[in-house]
Amino acid sequence: MPRATNEPTTPIEKTDRCGDLDHRPRVLLGKIGLDGHDRGVKLIGRMMRDSGIHVIYSGLWQTPRSLAISGRDEDVDLIACSLMSNSHLVLVPRLIDQCKEVGREDMTISVGGIIPQEDVQTLLEAGVAQVHHTGTGLDQIIEGVRSSVRPYVGGAYDHPTAALARAISLAHAGEPTDLPRRRPKQVIGITGAPGAGKSTLVAAMASEAVQRGDRIAVVAFDPMSPITSGALLGDRLRVDFNRIDEGIFYRSLAIVGEDYASLPDIIDLIGGAGYDTLLIETVGAGQNDVAIRNQVDKTAVVVVPGMGDAVQMDKAGILEIANVFVCNKADHAGEAKLVRELLDIAEGRPILETVATLGKGVVELLDELLEK
Repeated sequence: MPRATNEPTTPIEKTDRCGDLDHRPRVLLGKIGLDGHDRGVKLIGRMMRDSGIHVIYSGLWQTPRSLAISGRDEDVDLIACSLMSNSHLVLVPRLIDQCKEVGREDMTISVGGIIPQEDVQTLLEAGVAQVHHTGTGLDQIIEGVRSSVRPYVGGAYDHPTAALARAISLAHAGEPTDLPRRRPKQVIGITGAPGAGKSTLVAAMASEAVQRGDRIAVVAFDPMSPITSGALLGDRLRVDFNRIDEGIFYRSLAIVGEDYASLPDIIDLIGGAGYDTLLIETVGAGQNDVAIRNQVDKTAVVVVPGMGDAVQMDKAGILEIANVFVCNKADHAGEAKLVRELLDIAEGRPILETVATLGKGVVELLDELLEK
């Protein structure tokens, strides 16, 4: 991976390429091939975030196809892939081909890692925009990211999913779009405190829905820095897109606080694209974060053992908005106590126990939320 430096970076200025699109650049970071180490790429991701970039991290063991699908659905300006397995002359051309296959051959691609100098020109001729060696400084990387941002062009994509992804970008920026709109049949909000396992739970539910043959979409919110406008969006790495492929549409977005101003439009765009079920995962929520209830048909509040004493259960706030309580990490000590305390306030609302990492209780939860 490129060399990290301790030099301060300058936040990227907001672009006027399409109104006030302060969420750009959007960059997908992925470890492609058999490289099992991600400490370096995570460090680069955090530094990009601190420079005002929105970084989507897709995780280890990515294939060219999974990266292409992720880049398209996230509507990124740049796919930055890192590989250390000496397979760059095979995997990178495949990535370029897959971007064409999924309808987004215009995405900029940069490559980092251990790349022999004699192979650089071959990669550039294949369509790679930049090749970053292990000694590349962060400022050079940031400048390469900046250069990937180009003006949005209306109606640019014939591929329906690529068109949807672009429309969501425009809607999130407050710009008009002309794609069809309708509300999905079921819009489910998943909320709860940071670390409760919401992302893993959503990924498990989405995987189960795909196995059932359901057409499902996910919108996952993460916090945006109020200082730099940067964000690190890491929820999609919980989903195994190598297996699910295009079975779900998954989009990551960043907001400050509970700013859901663009969400009604995004919901209708997803429904208009033919998705009947939409799961919306909130930013890690505090006790007073209840705005999501105004956007969804049903709200699941995820809680875990050790969240506080019985007095916390009686306070106004997030527990009041639950249509369903999800006791995740049910294999941890204190689960029985948590369920007993929830029973005192549930007033007939369902309480389900799950272990998202093991898939336990996921089928029952999905049945409850989707009323199957």
